[in-house]
Amino acid sequence: MKVKTILVSQPEPSLEKSPYSRLLEKNKLTIDFRPFIHVEGVTAKEVRQQKIDFNNFENIVLTSRNAVDHFFRLCKEMRFTVPDTTKYFCQSEAVAYYLQKYVVYRKRKVYVGERSIEDLEIVFKKFNKESFLVPTSDVLKSDIPDFLDQMNLKWQRAILYRTVVSDLSDLRDVYYDILVFFSPSGIESLFKNFPDFKQNNTRIAVYGNTTENAALEAGLRIDVKAPTPETPSMTMALEKYISSVNA
Repeated sequence: MKVKTILVSQPEPSLEKSPYSRLLEKNKLTIDFRPFIHVEGVTAKEVRQQKIDFNNFENIVLTSRNAVDHFFRLCKEMRFTVPDTTKYFCQSEAVAYYLQKYVVYRKRKVYVGERSIEDLEIVFKKFNKESFLVPTSDVLKSDIPDFLDQMNLKWQRAILYRTVVSDLSDLRDVYYDILVFFSPSGIESLFKNFPDFKQNNTRIAVYGNTTENAALEAGLRIDVKAPTPETPSMTMALEKYISSVNA
């Protein structure tokens, strides 16, 4: 069956010339974007219930833009002034660049990994007698805690925001040829919103092994997968699939 409509379970890209724009123009498709999950911040009271005092940490480990936003939001709510001496360990350049929304680089110590927190191993060793705060959501992959433990660091996790299932009830009678997922939470959201969902002729596209596993565990048939050596991005995987079925 030919593909005419796609629903991507993420916010719409802000760039006009995103890869999805090129996919749309080339194949004359309808592509809609709708986040299946969203983030909600915890309250200052909930932070205190975790027995976390921002005063006790010389270093902040930041793994995402959400972590940056919610750390500084709660600092403001709790009337905590982050000391100029605080050091920031950013998982990637994208996170470090986003940090500039809140701090002036030339007045702060910022350490940046290329793509993962493991890239900062040498720097962590330099400060291994100090304390580290790790702002996260309620969902955290084990690789970060495992790495920090292996480094024998004195660190504490602070759950500052939650991943929440979005209300998709307005989509109940709307059908798409392909649904695109990027996380297990997206799969969970689909079935929480539509417990009686039947795949039938709907194609499922997944990005990453954990998303693929969640889809299979939910009994879904997977038609499009990324990344692969041939199709490292989701748009490339979609383009290849659509070219084959729309030919």
